[in-house]
Amino acid sequence: MPKAATIRLLLFALVLLASSHAGFAQIGISVSFGPPAIPIYEQPICPGDGYIWTPGFWDYDDEDGYYWVPGTWVEAPQPGYLWTPGYWGWGGSGYIFHDGYWGEHVGFYGGINYGYGYGGRGYEGGRWDRGRFYYNTSVNRVNVTIIHNTYNTRVVENRTRVSYNGGRGGISSRASAQEESYGRERHIERVSAQQQHIEQARSNPALRATTNRGRPPIAATQRPTEFGNGAVAARKAGGSYKAPPASASRPSTSGNRPPTGGQPANTARPATTGGPGNELRPNTNGHAGGLQSHTYAPPPTSGNAARDQKFQQQRDQLAARQNQEHQRLQQQQSKQDDQLTRKNADDARRQQLEQRHTQQTQHLEQKHTTQEQHIEQHQQPRGNAAKPAENHSEGGRPH
Repeated sequence: MPKAATIRLLLFALVLLASSHAGFAQIGISVSFGPPAIPIYEQPICPGDGYIWTPGFWDYDDEDGYYWVPGTWVEAPQPGYLWTPGYWGWGGSGYIFHDGYWGEHVGFYGGINYGYGYGGRGYEGGRWDRGRFYYNTSVNRVNVTIIHNTYNTRVVENRTRVSYNGGRGGISSRASAQEESYGRERHIERVSAQQQHIEQARSNPALRATTNRGRPPIAATQRPTEFGNGAVAARKAGGSYKAPPASASRPSTSGNRPPTGGQPANTARPATTGGPGNELRPNTNGHAGGLQSHTYAPPPTSGNAARDQKFQQQRDQLAARQNQEHQRLQQQQSKQDDQLTRKNADDARRQQLEQRHTQQTQHLEQKHTTQEQHIEQHQQPRGNAAKPAENHSEGGRPH
């Protein structure tokens, strides 16, 4: 892969926090090796009416690697809303986390078998009916002497414990047309209790995969952040755990999680962007205004002056289009910022807009990276095409 494209692809794989707008497509930090298998554990009993089960998952911190976020029962943010779990998916050069969200339907979550109603497609652990949630006791532990809105429908779940989609050894599953439509519906990000739960898991050394070998001592809790009484340990790991080799590179940017209270932290390390012939400069925020302008240095001479000139013209035209897109997005984002300022919007609305701007900027740069890769591939002289570099990014897989 060309150097400029590699830099952009790695450095713009930033954590994007959940959005409540249609067209939600959360993408998180990119990691070169996949997470461990989903451990086997027993679900704690449901603490009360209206709680929805949110399965545990492997999250990632670039200081400590993968760590387990215990499954837990969470009160739905509003009646009628269900939880779509996040999942890890192969992005072509690394594993990318697609964040979970609340919505009226359960969308695509990578085909991952998280258990307890999340068998890989949809959710069979319960349903809403006239403002009340009815629990399927076939897959949920519910005290029926206290909670009477229950039913029992047998569910057959697959037995695979693989925790990521695509890549070597990953689940081979694609979103259906219906799941894609659900992904474009209105969504709500994690509630603050879920964010606190993740932060507490990240700060617990025992939950790191390098410590527990894929068998976390706190696999699930009855309520978010209740890591003491009522928490259950994993019975066993979902598969053999392999730590990544020492040579496995970690991503150059750290993924942010909102701190306690659900507000995102602004602690990402500054990213730098640039291509051949560009002076690198930091991009310190998620706005289009902080992006490096696209310019392309002349390609190595091929001996055909006319051909070289044609390629350079194509590169200049591409850079001009990309910079125009930067400018349009920057103007749009600035206008929206000004509107919130005039309305004296509260911090929650400002943060929500900030999250959306970061998402828009990330998607634009991913598009530009693809365009750069395409033009670089077609730039190789005929009969002397460069051999593709060996892909070592899946080294250290846990399977």
